Amino acid sequence: MNLHDVIKGPIITEKLDKAREKYRQYSFLVDQRATKIDVRRAVEAQFNVGVTGVRTSIMRGKVKRIGRNIGKRPNFKKAIVTLKEGDKIELFEGGAA
Repeated sequence: MNLHDVIKGPIITEKLDKAREKYRQYSFLVDQRATKIDVRRAVEAQFNVGVTGVRTSIMRGKVKRIGRNIGKRPNFKKAIVTLKEGDKIELFEGGAA
């Protein structure tokens, strides 16, 4: 798998912001076929950081209803990556100006 196709984007929520500050954990939306090793290599290559751990989970899409119509959001895979002491990713470090 191509390393540039593994990471689709960051996931930013309040809960994950607390994990980033306290445990150096960053979360990404990743390709469903990507393994933990693929995610580790992609993060290390794209952001020049050291990775100590990777946890992945497949999030099932919710069933949503609009009026009479029922639809389903797509499933997606997320990865929570723990970085080495002293490393950080600048993509997540932006603040309100």
